[in-house]
Amino acid sequence: MGPAVSMLPVLGAAAATVISAFRRPAPNPTMDALQRAKEARELAQRIRDEAQEERRHARERLEALEEASRKAREEAHRMMTEMVEAERAATKARLEAEAAVREARADAARLAEQAAQERERAREMQEQARKAEEAAKEEAKRAKKIAKEERQKADAARAEAEKAAKTAKEEVKQAMSAKEEIEKRWKEGIQPVVTPTVAELEAAKRRVQYKEGLFHFAVAGVAGSGKSSLINAFRGLRNREAGAAATGVTETTRVFDRYPDPNPQYPLVWYDIPGAGTIKIPDWQYFNAQGLYVFDCIIVLFDNRFTMTDVAILSNCARFNIPAFIVRSKADQHIRNVMREMGHDSDDEDGDLGSHDRLYREARQHFIDETRENIKSNLENANLPDRPVYIVSNDTILSIVQGKAPRKAIDEVELLRDLVNQTLVRRSGASAASTSS
Repeated sequence: MGPAVSMLPVLGAAAATVISAFRRPAPNPTMDALQRAKEARELAQRIRDEAQEERRHARERLEALEEASRKAREEAHRMMTEMVEAERAATKARLEAEAAVREARADAARLAEQAAQERERAREMQEQARKAEEAAKEEAKRAKKIAKEERQKADAARAEAEKAAKTAKEEVKQAMSAKEEIEKRWKEGIQPVVTPTVAELEAAKRRVQYKEGLFHFAVAGVAGSGKSSLINAFRGLRNREAGAAATGVTETTRVFDRYPDPNPQYPLVWYDIPGAGTIKIPDWQYFNAQGLYVFDCIIVLFDNRFTMTDVAILSNCARFNIPAFIVRSKADQHIRNVMREMGHDSDDEDGDLGSHDRLYREARQHFIDETRENIKSNLENANLPDRPVYIVSNDTILSIVQGKAPRKAIDEVELLRDLVNQTLVRRSGASAASTSS
């Protein structure tokens, strides 16, 4: 609207000029009128052109102004937006700064609290260190006093130990002398009296799992005498059969082995006792050391020779009133050896059967007589009463136990019969004692 209003004075001046021209007197009205009309038209046309030009310029200026106004509004809007964003950022920064300040204050307070706690702990540690130092001083003083007392005690103990060592040495010397005297007396037939205590008796029973109502047989003797094989034969088993006692060329038994009889009708338990010579026990101590005094019956088994261990077992059996049986095993092997010594060739299969049988009878009788004479002599030398010796073969015992008729029995039947009778006697005695009690 501003540029259009400014054109009004120009249009008024042009109109006034046209009007004044019509008012002038003209000498030739027609020509003058035409001339003036023409001029007026030209003027009007120029005025229209100028007016149009002015309007065009006015429109351009108006459009420029509108564009400038639009840009100004946009700039103002942008600036307003930036101001709002800036205010928001400022507000956010302020809030963050306030939060940071609060957090910093909280951290500072926490650090101050921690510092105070650390100072308190440091103070407590200093106090503890002071007390510990005082305690250490007291402990050092006490330790010094104790060390002095311990040195005095050690000196006294050393003197006492030297005295005790001297006494022990003297006691060992006396014990060795006593042992030598006992062994000497034993060899001379004088039996040492060694009676087990009640505690030793109970311990031995626990060790062999002794049970009332069962009959406990111990097979004892030197190593290699065939104890395990004899027990297997008594139980009706062959060597290496399931449940049989272990056997071998060398002594395999170093601890008690307990073998219940496989027949439940026979309340018998067989024990394979470690052989003398496999453990470091003198002959005269073997009986007590092995706890043989708890058994109901003892079989003294030997193979080639009757030893001091066998004599010791028999002597102690008499002292403890335990039935004992002297048994020589491997009779069949020994008879064959005697036959070879008498000139029999076992590889001669075409020999005279009658001659073989006669030689067997002679060798058998020779072996029996020699064995019985040997045992009789050994018992006399040990001042022990004469008693029978059972000469047996394990294979023959096995046949009898299995219900077969033996072909070449010597004392096997008698041994089994006497063992059964002894079992019955002991059981009847135990029953009578139980009834009377």
